[in-house]
Amino acid sequence: MPLPDELYNIKFAGYFESIREMYVADKKFKMICDDYCVSISKTKNYDKRIERNLQHKLESENLSRELEEEILFYIVRNR
Repeated sequence: MPLPDELYNIKFAGYFESIREMYVADKKFKMICDDYCVSISKTKNYDKRIERNLQHKLESENLSRELEEEILFYIVRNR
């Protein structure tokens, strides 16, 4: 049974053999590892969402600034 990619982690580098053996042999250890992998995966997804939302926020802020300038220009020009 191959190990999930999330377990190939620098923090676990010295324990790869033990992790591989215990992952197959110990159900409780496998559950802990699987929960860890799900948690890592969710964290990555949240990071992507935050990054995407930040990009949308920046685009909206830029558009707002441009529209503010346009409003002021329009007022000055049409007074």
